[in-house]
Amino acid sequence: MSLATDRDTSGFHLVGKLLEPASRIDPYPVYAEFRARGPVWVDEMSSLVVTGYRDCETLLRDPRLSAERWRFFDAGRSADPYPPDAPPSVRQPWFLSMDAPDHTRLRRLVSSAFTARTVARMESSVARLVDDLLDHAAESETFDVLSGLAYSLPMTVICRMLGVPQADERLFHGWSAQLTRLLDGFSDLGETDGATPEWVRGSVEMHRYVGELVTDRRKSPRRDDLISELLAAEDGGDVLSHDELISTIVLLLVAGHETTVNLIANGVLALLRHPGHLAALRDDPGTAPAVVEEILRYDPPVQLTARLAREDVRVGQAEAPAGSLIILLLAAAHRDPEANPDPDRFDPGRAQVRHLGFGFGSHFCLGAPLARLEGRLALSAFARRVREPGLVADPPPYREHINLRGVSELRIAHAGVTR
Repeated sequence: MSLATDRDTSGFHLVGKLLEPASRIDPYPVYAEFRARGPVWVDEMSSLVVTGYRDCETLLRDPRLSAERWRFFDAGRSADPYPPDAPPSVRQPWFLSMDAPDHTRLRRLVSSAFTARTVARMESSVARLVDDLLDHAAESETFDVLSGLAYSLPMTVICRMLGVPQADERLFHGWSAQLTRLLDGFSDLGETDGATPEWVRGSVEMHRYVGELVTDRRKSPRRDDLISELLAAEDGGDVLSHDELISTIVLLLVAGHETTVNLIANGVLALLRHPGHLAALRDDPGTAPAVVEEILRYDPPVQLTARLAREDVRVGQAEAPAGSLIILLLAAAHRDPEANPDPDRFDPGRAQVRHLGFGFGSHFCLGAPLARLEGRLALSAFARRVREPGLVADPPPYREHINLRGVSELRIAHAGVTR
């Protein structure tokens, strides 16, 4: 592979800038620097970083690339991080990190619960939940949009879908936050000072809890929850194994919830910073779907994804050798001016919005219809009901995550919440 040494160095330097805590507030200037260099090989990470929209879209459906990126990270891990008594399901990969035919098989068994028609039937119940959360927010002069709406809504929705007892929903808040590190892409998942990492403890506890739920449903199936549906799911005589079922439920709880949290919070933040668009949404709730799509482009809940090169792959003037990682900076691709003119401008009225916020190809997000529904209802209700909202702090504080980048608090002041 022939790549200039100065490009290697600049790539690693840019990764360092992206990892700096200050970049959480606004990583987009760093993404622009990446994009200006084209595909960048980072020798220190054995990774190729790609930022162009056309390149990212093409690579997401390239059969030479594998979604089993965990193989890259496992190769550099000295030992199994899980304790001997951990349930075996913790070692069952999530199906979003699988290739065909395993990915195809598992996705087919789960997909019926997330079709657009199935999700549409949930609209009235989700709308009532949004209103209940905003009613509670009306009780104080300020409220945190993150904890009071963006976090609570998708967690409650997915827990109710699965049939998790309401009293136990709070358990998943902590577990989900811990397991987000598995989806982050840049987090150090190793041990610290010999202590068991939080994500390991959270994973073990969550898998044990979900395993008990599954065992209970096997004994007493219900007609109205997703766990019972998944237990009954069959395709050509094929069914989910016990470990596959637990792993899939954990994935639905973590990945689907955390991304929708950021979609709603990032959306409220963008609207508060652009009061003209907030007013337009208040006047015409029918524009909410366009607002959601622009948020997915402008400040996406998932900033990057990665693939493993099965063989040598050339992207532009750069090469990724077989066995290396290809990191796709989706948030950078969304601001590629070749894909979206004037890309740094937040504009829900764009004639065309091109984004990869839900991925592309065979791994397109299964939960996209549900995320869009929750985002649309939450943002339109916020615009309609919250009077004169304003940020208490701008910029708000951000969490440490690079990939699932989002605020740790989004406190607003307001002049009341209408009924």
